Amino acid sequence: MRLRPWFVCLGVALVLAACGKHQSAAERPAAGAPAASRPAAAPASAAVMQQKPAEAASDLPSKITRMNEDGSETVEDVPSDSGAHNPLLAAVASTVAAATSAASATTISTPTLWQEGVNYTRIVPAQPTAVPPGQVEVLEFFWYACPHCNAMDPLVESWKKTKPPYISFSRVHVMWNEAHRSLARLYYTLETLGKLDQMHAEVFKEIHLNGDPLAAADPAESERMQTAFVKKFGISEAAFREKYHSFDVDNAMRKADELVQRYRVDAVPRFIVNGKYVVDVASAGSPERVISLTGDLAAQEHKR
Repeated sequence: MRLRPWFVCLGVALVLAACGKHQSAAERPAAGAPAASRPAAAPASAAVMQQKPAEAASDLPSKITRMNEDGSETVEDVPSDSGAHNPLLAAVASTVAAATSAASATTISTPTLWQEGVNYTRIVPAQPTAVPPGQVEVLEFFWYACPHCNAMDPLVESWKKTKPPYISFSRVHVMWNEAHRSLARLYYTLETLGKLDQMHAEVFKEIHLNGDPLAAADPAESERMQTAFVKKFGISEAAFREKYHSFDVDNAMRKADELVQRYRVDAVPRFIVNGKYVVDVASAGSPERVISLTGDLAAQEHKR
């Protein structure tokens, strides 16, 4: 029985020695080294995170049981090992702090996918939009007879089906000359009739695949060509002609022309994101990248 207290004490000493083996060499000051040469303390945020549980633990004493010579047991309180003096916890805190700092540096230094002035242009000053709060306006300026707009349109239609609900998307047909104006009038007439979803792709197809321009130098000839075209899809000539010369269509064309002038659109297709950014194929790099960049800029605006 006289040997049991020595075994107990030896066991406690081994446990304390094992915690000390986890201390990193970097954290152990060299013998005789001055205080100024010791490693710097961990960042304040890491220290605060570590101290709170450590301080709480230091208030709770740990207990050990000693065996007396007569076989009885004595329970004694000893100070607990707080995080501030625990080499293992200090090493863990140091490692976590270093990893967090490295991750932050990586995040900051990683180049963004898109660069202003290279992939898109900022509009100065930013222009007002026509959407409610919480919505991001995306405008596509286009022309039915433009081959690049024709190539872009299937991508736009696909994106419209999957875009986030906070994006409010609208097309704006340019009106640089009389032929442009005739096709713009066709676009806004179909929109006013509620037939745009049905007819939009068909107009592109008629012009670019079937070789029918649907526009002429004479506005009356353009109207005749367009009336004959829409009749093939079940739209009555009377209804079409009524809307073709209506106030609603005239007003829509006026607003479209104002947007073209405001944003100084001189080439299509061109996208304007929330009155702040200009995106086109030349700057983005491809039609697919135009769609991706437009979505990313819209998401950025939605977070503001």
